[in-house]
Amino acid sequence: MSMSGVVDLAAVKAAGEAKVKAEQARAEAARQGGGGAVPPSALVIDVDEAGFERDVLQRSAEVPVVIDFWAEWCEPCKQLGPLLERLAQEYNGRFLLAKVDVDANQMLMQQFGIQGIPAVFAVVAGQALPLFQGTAPEAQIRQTLDQLIQVGEERFGLTGIAVDAAAAGPEGAEQGPAEVPAGPYDALLEAAVRALDASDFAGAVQAYKNVLSDDPANTEAKLGLAQAELLSRVRDMDPQQVRNDAAEKPGDVTAQIAAADLDLVGGHVEDAFGRLVETVRRNFGDERDAARLRLLELFEVIGPEDPRVIAARTALARVLF
Repeated sequence: MSMSGVVDLAAVKAAGEAKVKAEQARAEAARQGGGGAVPPSALVIDVDEAGFERDVLQRSAEVPVVIDFWAEWCEPCKQLGPLLERLAQEYNGRFLLAKVDVDANQMLMQQFGIQGIPAVFAVVAGQALPLFQGTAPEAQIRQTLDQLIQVGEERFGLTGIAVDAAAAGPEGAEQGPAEVPAGPYDALLEAAVRALDASDFAGAVQAYKNVLSDDPANTEAKLGLAQAELLSRVRDMDPQQVRNDAAEKPGDVTAQIAAADLDLVGGHVEDAFGRLVETVRRNFGDERDAARLRLLELFEVIGPEDPRVIAARTALARVLF
């Protein structure tokens, strides 16, 4: 659904064995004369199915490899991709960014179980780990990368790859992108993320609203606001009671809306959307409008380009018109 802000690698299987294999792979690369410094341009690579083992699995023995699954038609991908590329340059070899065009690499998309893009995974010492799906504020992405790198170092001994600054040329012709100055809303967005981490949902909502009051099209703030409002609504719910009410009162719009919120938080996106589409279909007037508006709010949480949102919009249009 969205980035949790925490990379939980505690469940990685056979971590000790993977660490040994990583050390062996680095030793073998050193014997063969590999493992030297790379130019900054090599920190972001395009990967296909044929080169996946070499470029991702083998490289993950020396550095965490972050995989960005994207497509040309995906508008959120066009926002997330450049951000990840900039961070790969800024982190200077602490992780490698591999970009996978899902249209040209359907098998990889299926193997990773991807249902919507953009989707970001990591491979650490040969172990695949989901990071997040959809867009997210830069502060959250940085936090996730920092945790990924930390665990890669502590659990697998991954120290990253050396970057040869001299390879960029004496005049800096191939230097990484110029440092981007902090935007006018960065402080507010970071404050909102901190509030979310502290479960201060009211504070996060206000921070995002402050951004949107000046910049109504701000993508990060729109996404963050939708997430914060959803988390605030479900915070004090009794899940069992909510689900019982929804099952026993199929005609109760309030009960169905509450259950849809729980569905979405639990990752049951299609169930949440289907429940509200059906509620819209069965009702009229203010009650229909309440269900419709909540459905539109949940679309914001997932992102407009997600296939599940597109399908649900089509279904909503059918019952409305």
